[in-house]
Order: sequence, then C-alpha cells, then structure tokens
Amino acid sequence: MLLLPLHALAWNSTGHRLVASIAWEHLDSAARAESSRLLREHPDYERWRRKAGVDDPERIVFIEASTWPDEIRKDKRFYSAGKEDPTPTLPGFPDMERRGNWHYVNRPLDDSQSNHPVTGQIDTQLVAQAKILGTRGASGVERHYALPWLIHLVGDAHQPLHASIRLNAAGLWDKLGNGQTIINPFNRRKTSSTLHAFWDDLPGPPGLRGERLDTATRALLAIYPRPPRSGSSDTWINESWRIARESAYPENKDATPTISEAFFEKSREIANRRVTEAGYRLAELLNRLLGAPKTRD
Repeated sequence: MLLLPLHALAWNSTGHRLVASIAWEHLDSAARAESSRLLREHPDYERWRRKAGVDDPERIVFIEASTWPDEIRKDKRFYSAGKEDPTPTLPGFPDMERRGNWHYVNRPLDDSQSNHPVTGQIDTQLVAQAKILGTRGASGVERHYALPWLIHLVGDAHQPLHASIRLNAAGLWDKLGNGQTIINPFNRRKTSSTLHAFWDDLPGPPGLRGERLDTATRALLAIYPRPPRSGSSDTWINESWRIARESAYPENKDATPTISEAFFEKSREIANRRVTEAGYRLAELLNRLLGAPKTRD
C-alpha cells in the first residue's frame, strides 16, 4: 500500500485520514466517547456519518472530520477574510471564516533571512484550540468547532513545509515551497508540481478509505514505534522546521530541479514517519484533554 504510485492529492486528505486513524487506535475509551459526542454536535456531522455507513461509525466520523478544515476552503458557506465579504453565521458555528492562515507558520530556514515577517498561526492555534477543547466549561459550539481543527492541525504541524520558508534560486520567497516547481519522474500522472505539493502527496493515493486505509494504518504502526512523549506543540513545529532545512529541498540547484530516486525514497520515509508520529501525538493530546482523569497528570 505504501508503495502505490503517487497522485495529485495532498496531506490534507489521505495523510490526515491516516493521522486520525492512527490516533483513534490509541485513544482511551473516555477520549473516544467525548470525541464522538462533540462531533455529533457539529453541523456537518450527518455528512461525515453518511460516509461511515454501518461500519464502526464513530471511528469513521472521527477520521472524516480530520479533513474538514481543508474542505471548507471551497465551501461557499464560508469566506476568506480580506478577500471576500463575510457570509452569514450558521447555527452551530462561531463564525464562517475559512482561517487559511491557521494551517502553517512560515519560519525562514536561513538565520540570515530572519528579517522576513513570520506569518501563519498554526503555532498559536494549536495551543488555543487545545485550551478550548480541554475547558469543559467552554460553550458547546466552541468545543465541537475546535475538535476537527485540532485533529487537522496536529497533522499539518508534522508536514515539514508547513513550518518553513526560504529564498529560491531567483531570490524570491518560495511560499512554503509553493513557489518552487520540481520535476518528479516517480509520479506518472503528474510529473511536474510544486515542492509543497510533492510533500503533500507522499503519504499515499487519494481517496484512501475503508480496508485500504486500515491496511495502510497497520503498515505504518508496524514500522514506526510510538515516539517519546512529545512535549509541547512547538516541539513538533521545530522538528518540521529542522527537517525542512536539512531534507525537504532537492540537492539539485536547478531553477526547476528533477528529484532523484534517493531524494524521493528519503522524503517518502520521512513523510510516513511524520504521519505516524502525528497520530500517536494526537492521541496523547486528546487523551490528556478529553480522556479519563488518570491521563491528565
């Protein structure tokens, strides 16, 4: 399953489903129950539930919720602040903003380039959404809104190009790798893409659900052991930043580099490991926030 050819999808679907699937396997019963209760209150619950059928619906809803923060980017109920007029706030939502800048933080990879203004809020929003979710006295709307975001952002924090930015060969900021085009001879269906999309595609083919998702989940868990206790979310972002600096860019310095087989294989191994670490860490976080009292120390 992990050796299937890559397709033009992103960490925001297959990768996020794998993160959520791994996390679900390591949630305690109290965290599972509270997660399921909160997701049942979410306005989009029925849409996620229809995808589950009769097969372990609570687990499938949890997995489907992981991609929601990306899906609303094209949802006409929502709007992009500064680009579109606000849309009416619907029941069950605190507002209808897409929050595109919650998914990343663009930290320069070269210390000499530190004058670039850092934008993106994944570092602050991981903390903010975790605080809301863990506050039992917070409003139901706030908590059932925070849960899909937290599931999603933990995955994003483990993608190296969600935490970095650098000058490209033309002396321009590469926009988290979106400004760097690469040639990828290992993707037959899309040989040219941005470097960011290349990394997004690494966890697997699009539409990974059902038994195929379960098979991929088992394969990752068999290869990668539980990481040491993860500390704060800043740790995950700093890890991604270091990976981006050391390993995320091809050694070929051409304006449009062709990636080598060695770079491809190393990148795929990193992506698989990061997805698995994100799943373990998401479970650890939710067990602490929503689980049985013994997990809170």
